[in-house]
Amino acid sequence: MAEKYYIDAAIWRDLHENRSDRFRPLGDWAFELFKKIRKDKEKILYSNLVVDELSIAFEKETIKKLFEDISELLEKVEIKKEHVEEAKILSKELKIPFGDALHGILARDNNAIMVTRDHHFEELQI
Repeated sequence: MAEKYYIDAAIWRDLHENRSDRFRPLGDWAFELFKKIRKDKEKILYSNLVVDELSIAFEKETIKKLFEDISELLEKVEIKKEHVEEAKILSKELKIPFGDALHGILARDNNAIMVTRDHHFEELQI
C-alpha cells in the first residue's frame, strides 16, 4: 500500500531554498524524499496551515509554483473544528506550539507519516 506523508512547512522550505545547516544538507534530503514519493506513487498531504506557514516566507505565486510542480502527488486535508479543539488542549498540556499539535493531529487522522525537523514531535504521541 502506498504511504501518505504530511510534510511540515520547514521541509518545503528546505526543498525550495535548498537549505542546509552546519552539518546536514537539508535541501538535498528534502529533494530525495520528494523524489522517493514520486517514484513510489505515494501522496503528500498538506493543509491550509502548511500554506499559511509557507506564506510567511514566500509569495503566493512561489507557493503555487512549488505545488504545481508536484500536483499529482498532493492531497489537501481539511482542518475540522475537533482538530483545532484537540490541538488547543495538546498545545497547553505539552507546552508546544499550537501549529505543531495541529500538524500532528492532521497526520494522525489521515493515516500519514509526519515529516518534520521540529523536536516538539518527540513529545507529541497522539
